[in-house]
Amino acid sequence: MKRIAYSLIAAAVTVALTACDGDDGKQGPQGVQGEQGVQGEQGNSGTNGTNGTNGTNGTNGTNGVDGVAGKDGQNGGSGLIRIATVPAGAEVTGLFLSEQGDLFFNVQHPSDANTLVDGNQRPYDGGTVGVLTGVNFNELPRNIVSSPVPVTELERQTVVTAIGEYQILGQTGDVYADLGEKGLADGLGVHYGITSGDKILENDNPDFNGFIPSADDENTGYLFTNWEAYPGGMSRLKMSKSDTGKWKIEEAMMLDFDAVKGTAANCFGSVSPWGTPLTSEEWIVRSDVDTTQHASWNDPAFVKIERMKELVAPEFPNPYRYGYIAEVQNPLSDTPDVVKHFTIGRYEHENSVVMPDERTVYSSQDDTGGVLFKFIADQPKDLSSGTLYGAKLTQDKGLNDPAVTGFDVTWVEIASGTNAEIEAWIAEYDEISTADFVQGQTSYLSVADVKAWATGKATYPTLAEGGGLVTAGKPMDNRAAFLESRQAAKQLGATAEWRKLEGISINYDRVVEAVTGQDRVPGEVVEQAYMYIGVADIDDTMIGDEGDIRLSARVLDCGGVYRAHIDNNYNLTRIEPVVMGGTFRSSMTGAEECDVNQLSQPDNVIVMQDGRIIIGEDGIQENNTLWLYDPNAK
Repeated sequence: MKRIAYSLIAAAVTVALTACDGDDGKQGPQGVQGEQGVQGEQGNSGTNGTNGTNGTNGTNGTNGVDGVAGKDGQNGGSGLIRIATVPAGAEVTGLFLSEQGDLFFNVQHPSDANTLVDGNQRPYDGGTVGVLTGVNFNELPRNIVSSPVPVTELERQTVVTAIGEYQILGQTGDVYADLGEKGLADGLGVHYGITSGDKILENDNPDFNGFIPSADDENTGYLFTNWEAYPGGMSRLKMSKSDTGKWKIEEAMMLDFDAVKGTAANCFGSVSPWGTPLTSEEWIVRSDVDTTQHASWNDPAFVKIERMKELVAPEFPNPYRYGYIAEVQNPLSDTPDVVKHFTIGRYEHENSVVMPDERTVYSSQDDTGGVLFKFIADQPKDLSSGTLYGAKLTQDKGLNDPAVTGFDVTWVEIASGTNAEIEAWIAEYDEISTADFVQGQTSYLSVADVKAWATGKATYPTLAEGGGLVTAGKPMDNRAAFLESRQAAKQLGATAEWRKLEGISINYDRVVEAVTGQDRVPGEVVEQAYMYIGVADIDDTMIGDEGDIRLSARVLDCGGVYRAHIDNNYNLTRIEPVVMGGTFRSSMTGAEECDVNQLSQPDNVIVMQDGRIIIGEDGIQENNTLWLYDPNAK
């Protein structure tokens, strides 16, 4: 099997990639006071006699019965159930619910000080890919009791679940020696230099999972997992499930991304309706392009070129080749093909989701001052050409608390393009190196360039006017829309104020039924479907008195989950809050924290067929939580 080599662009960038017994139910409300009994009628006075006796007062009504207290650990009125907690130091990533009801999730970057073991007989001291066995989440009952907040050392260092058993499918460095040539020579999550082919790092950051079943057997298939690092990567595990629900690994590989010159920080993702994994590059797009005229990637003081030469390759990486959605085509073949869709724009992609029309794609930007993007392909199942849009939000008047404030959504058209056209523009920056750096200038697109494009100028600004070296004085084109997509959307009026816009998700069957009327969800008539959105932090550009988003600072780093209404054209028309983290508060030590029994920085979000949602935390708790939330509880 070919050993995979990766493009190591991002060694140039130093970036941090970055539970107790069930809650008592709330006391039911005091019953309603019974009505006052009717006053007896006054007796009539007899003729020339004494007055009649007063009527007897009516009996007081019986007091109402107290409301029933919630059962221990069951919602407690919040709608949240703690499905699992992950070991110390880890965040919950890779949420994926298969058509057969298998819930996959990962333990990302756990503490290497974890030494205790659970039923897997392996410590959680490295990146871990796994699945909950013994339960079908497509038939999950509603009387699940929360798992405890970890108290003992064993609970703190392992995966604790409310239902099912967590099975480890692989950990960083696993070679699957029992598989022989079908195993991995250097291990799971290992990356190589694209020029040298040498092993350069082991990655503790498994993220997105996507399971694609075999055509002839739903209990066998392939699990694709992102490995979020610089460079990025993706593994593929061929697996089969026994009658007991346990999985067996039959083949392991790391995908070859050489054809696209490697990937950067493969974060969350999705599987397209036509069965191809979409992996998101959360490559850091320099935010100073929003505030200055010069985003100088080739400034030696920024890229730390000596470190790059040590780890990567002699050539200087072209930053415009990274920061996109990549599609794994022919995913079940011996040599899957990888295609980057420049058409969906360049920014810090958390993940994208394709609507059932197989043309409309929504994509989230995980950054401060980010944009919610939409892409509409020219043809179904083909993301290589189409039109890019940015969301414009209008906040509800008179409201600013995150728990109740929604936004109407309109869409700003940015530009249309094709992968081939955009890649030709990208290639113009391939030969740039630190030798081309000039203080006070930029070799790349500047804010002045994007503004000139947005205002309809015929030519790019010259160097003296603050333009970039490659385009200075040349005829205008649409490269700004696809190479500096956030700035382009912002200049055209889209809302560039989201803060850590994370996972977005739909349930395919619910959306199809709501839009077309087809009976896709057993036992339920779905008239309105939603796309759910995780927001890890509601602070910074989302709070204050300026801009389109002007929320209060009550939630801050606890974050929350929103939902977006999907209309009959698969268009998002309104975004509104679903569940927010607990009020940001100070503990007795003065440290800021979020309530352990509520959300803390939601990251991945997936939607179950019955409308409940599953939420994974990338939070500030000692043990992050995998939550189950029922929107009907609101």
